[in-house]
Amino acid sequence: MGSLPVQMSSAAAPANSMPNGHQPSHFPPPFPSSLLARCSSLRDLQQLHALAIKYQLHHRPPFVARLIASCPPSASDYARSLFDQIPHPDSVLFNVLSRGYARSHHPLRSVSLFAQMLLSGVAPDAYSFPALLKACATARALPEGRQAHAAALKLGLADNAYVLPTLISMYAECSDLDAARGVFCREGARCVVSYNSLITACVRSSRPGEALALFREMQAKALRPTDVTVLSVLSACALLGALELGKWIHEYAKKNGFCSFVKVNTALIDMYAKCGSLDDAVAVFDEMSSKDTQAWSTMIVAYAIHGHGGQALDLFDGMLKQGIEPDGITFLGVLYACSHSGKVEQGLSYFHSMRSRHGIAPSIKHYGCMVDLLARAGRLIEAYEFIDGMPMRPTVILWRALLSACGCHGDVELGQQVFERILELDDTHGGDYVIISNMCSSHGRWEDANRIRKLMGEKGVVKVPGCSSIEVKNTVHEFFSGDGKHPQSRMAHRMVDEVVEQLKSVGYVPDTSRVFHADMGEEAKAASLRYHSEKLAIAFGLTTTPPGTTLRIVKNLRVCGDCHSMAKLVSLVFDREIVLRDLNRFHHFKNGSCSCGDFW
Repeated sequence: MGSLPVQMSSAAAPANSMPNGHQPSHFPPPFPSSLLARCSSLRDLQQLHALAIKYQLHHRPPFVARLIASCPPSASDYARSLFDQIPHPDSVLFNVLSRGYARSHHPLRSVSLFAQMLLSGVAPDAYSFPALLKACATARALPEGRQAHAAALKLGLADNAYVLPTLISMYAECSDLDAARGVFCREGARCVVSYNSLITACVRSSRPGEALALFREMQAKALRPTDVTVLSVLSACALLGALELGKWIHEYAKKNGFCSFVKVNTALIDMYAKCGSLDDAVAVFDEMSSKDTQAWSTMIVAYAIHGHGGQALDLFDGMLKQGIEPDGITFLGVLYACSHSGKVEQGLSYFHSMRSRHGIAPSIKHYGCMVDLLARAGRLIEAYEFIDGMPMRPTVILWRALLSACGCHGDVELGQQVFERILELDDTHGGDYVIISNMCSSHGRWEDANRIRKLMGEKGVVKVPGCSSIEVKNTVHEFFSGDGKHPQSRMAHRMVDEVVEQLKSVGYVPDTSRVFHADMGEEAKAASLRYHSEKLAIAFGLTTTPPGTTLRIVKNLRVCGDCHSMAKLVSLVFDREIVLRDLNRFHHFKNGSCSCGDFW
């Protein structure tokens, strides 16, 4: 903004000036309050504050309230000093400072401020609770949030149109979705803002099906969605892999002008990429007239998860050439692209350039990408040493990535060491026990394998069942490995049997090398593989969609080798393209081959 004037110009002199140029002491001159809008830093505000002191406005609550509201989140202490200059602050001042605290690095100061407000005899109003609840949500402070809810109920403000949506958001941010729903179901709560809050909460809690159900309910009530609604519903579609619904949302966004928002376009790129339609994601990106760092990063990640590592890195180079500065998310995409295309040396170079060239401190996720990069390439000892040499404490996720790689590369000795490190951090994850047990079995170490399975039983740890979903006619169908919960699972089982018989004629042989049970014969091992969830979803898709339709499958775990081989043959024999998204990446099966090049 530059230096603020320390005195008024002659043009700004008040009309009722005294002839000698002096103002009467009881009447301060008019203050150019429009200067507040021009403040871009704390220094600007301090200059304005100094000018206000000269104008004798520094004790006037309305002006101080505006000054506090203009303080950046990093200046909460300065905002408090302004507040403390008012001997008897009213509810407006309390509310303004509370909002500032909620945006700051010390959000729970709003709670102590609220207590001070009550003790000073100032009655909270409908504007007091949104800031307080926002602070509790930011700090994930559920007990304090519940106390705030109780206070709102006591004061008769819990059903207020401003308070209800923030109550929903607070409970959702604190991972109490049931409480959020309880508030939502209250009389008068179901406005657009409340729907947006609960839909967003469902997405963040990984309950996308509920989010879409709420969106349909919102439409049935003729409530007009906002850009916030569109962003949340696109995220739900991305989580579920619901491409057709995502396309419908895209058309809705076009008709209602939401595609002019960069964030909506970025969400569309993310949705199309996660639903397996990379071409649509590229089309949205190419049509964007304005692209920020987030948009570039999302497109880089899209290329990476679809196995187009070279294009992801080319796009990153193009981003730098256009002067767009990358952020941490950008580098996650870049490192992921290197990891899934075996570009180890390039990945190491990019990782070191984060800090040296771009001033970005690598996070635990970036270190995780590097562990994955080294481990996938078979450089297991390097990966182990990389984890041990990290400047922060490694998470269990990093050790699990290395354990999985040990399983793929058959290094049972290192695998056991990694397994012990995992148990120190988390002994409740069934997948860890299964990997190490299978590794021991594959090396004929049946006693060790049985000991691990016994330990798993003693701790009550169960393996997460495989679950695959497929969208058919705007409905998402879920299948679990081996069970018959889906209404049409019998049909899917029969279709799997028919598909397997047809594939055998072109050379399909079940890959039983990863079924480790000493007491099972080859037929029993093959039977245990037959009804994996992705096979059921593929069979259901073959049965319920017209010939030539692309099948899009989403699986919650890593696709197994046998299902991967089967999907390649299905794409060839049935002339279908299959897009399968597993825990790690996308696999595009077409004409008997996969986009991953069998490197996954």
